[in-house]
Amino acid sequence: MKFETILYAMKDGVAEVRLNRPHRLNAVTQQLYDELNAALAAAEADSKARVVLLTGEGRAFCAGADLKEHKTGRTAFDRRQYLRGEQVVCKRLLQLKLPVVAAVNGFALGAGAELAIASDFLLMAESAQIGLPEISIGNFIGGGVTMLLPRLVGLAKARELIFLGERISGAEAVRIGLANRVFQDAGFLDAAHEFSRNVAAKAPLSMQMAKEQINFSGERTLDSVLIAELEGMTFVGATKDWQEGVDAFAEKRAPVFRGE
Repeated sequence: MKFETILYAMKDGVAEVRLNRPHRLNAVTQQLYDELNAALAAAEADSKARVVLLTGEGRAFCAGADLKEHKTGRTAFDRRQYLRGEQVVCKRLLQLKLPVVAAVNGFALGAGAELAIASDFLLMAESAQIGLPEISIGNFIGGGVTMLLPRLVGLAKARELIFLGERISGAEAVRIGLANRVFQDAGFLDAAHEFSRNVAAKAPLSMQMAKEQINFSGERTLDSVLIAELEGMTFVGATKDWQEGVDAFAEKRAPVFRGE
């Protein structure tokens, strides 16, 4: 597939989606949202893909909205469609059958932070910064952050991050539970790929069901969660991957899952 605002590559079960507007610190545009959505759909449809790695080209992950585009005389309808574009992409990240690893290699601000927060894993380079400055500039947050952020860091810290709009480092993001890991700047992308390959090695059908249950558990009752877990255990018990996991454990080797 050919894109103008992203780079897409598949290797070792990792579908890498790289935001590619480095001259604008990968600030988002309608075209970028459209192409990102198309790339995620392509990864989900690829039987070889086991995980999506989302990162940015150059010195930023994504610096948020491209404010130059807001000055081009767009209609109110055009602006709403652009804002809805982020909601669509973040929802796709949450609902994607594949786990998503966000590798924040530099600034992740505004919409960029929201893309990272909607991912299943958030990795940060040592010098990277993440923040939600929308309220500080008279804007408003999106991407489901008002639901997702309190679940990750607690209500008090979510208020602080959203109301004050301060940027925090990778180390602080890990400390408060926003990020999973922080890696040194040197070799960051290699470390992100290694992490992604570890995720890709897990049983894909089990991973898919676990992601769905975890991401939307807050919307369900305990009884419905228990029923869904029971159905999940029953389903995977009938797969070839389940038997492969049992055999590999007995034979003291690493399992090779095929999504069957």
